[in-house]
Amino acid sequence: MSISLLQRLTLEHGAVDEFVVLLNQEADAMTQGRFMDLAHLAERKSQLADRIAILTRHRENEQMALGYRADRSGVEAATAAGGPLLQDAWRHLQSSAAQAHERNHANGVMIHTHLDFTRQSINFLKSAGRPLYGPDGSHYSGTASGNHLATG
Repeated sequence: MSISLLQRLTLEHGAVDEFVVLLNQEADAMTQGRFMDLAHLAERKSQLADRIAILTRHRENEQMALGYRADRSGVEAATAAGGPLLQDAWRHLQSSAAQAHERNHANGVMIHTHLDFTRQSINFLKSAGRPLYGPDGSHYSGTASGNHLATG
């Protein structure tokens, strides 16, 4: 068994788990209407994705050093030959990666749903060909001069 490959798999698994946590935070921010948090989360996700890519390359280099290909078939062969600890580490990494993929897809659907709603709202407001509200906050209604929706 390769201790180095086990360490690589463990580090990669930990980073993917961190990514899942960020994806869950992103989903929470969207469902709770905290859209201002999304830019910060996107930056953190991008940094972590870069880190995962580096960890993956290191693992693939380790696979090649052990005589295996630097792809999925290589890691599967290396972990199968390495025994139960490596096999478990690979299974855990695969499980976390699948969870990240599913959560990322669900978040993407939420983002597109919010964007579609926003586009439809803007189109509705523009459909009359004139603004719904004036610069002073007055609501234009028919030929009237406008109703103030909020009085203070």
